[in-house]
Amino acid sequence: MQKLLIVIGIVILIVGLAWPWIGKIPLGHLPGDIVINRPSIKVYIPVTSMVVVSVIISFLLWFFRK
Repeated sequence: MQKLLIVIGIVILIVGLAWPWIGKIPLGHLPGDIVINRPSIKVYIPVTSMVVVSVIISFLLWFFRK
């Protein structure tokens, strides 16, 4: 359990340090993402972005299991 917490902390640190570059990735603005703008409400459903993230995570998990 302790090793898992250390790894999670290191991953959070790396993501935090890399945030200026991660913010420039166009995830969240892909074709297929649904945006509904109304005067009183804004709804954003990142369908395509979540599919891309899911494929990347699935590939990484598959790769590290081998």
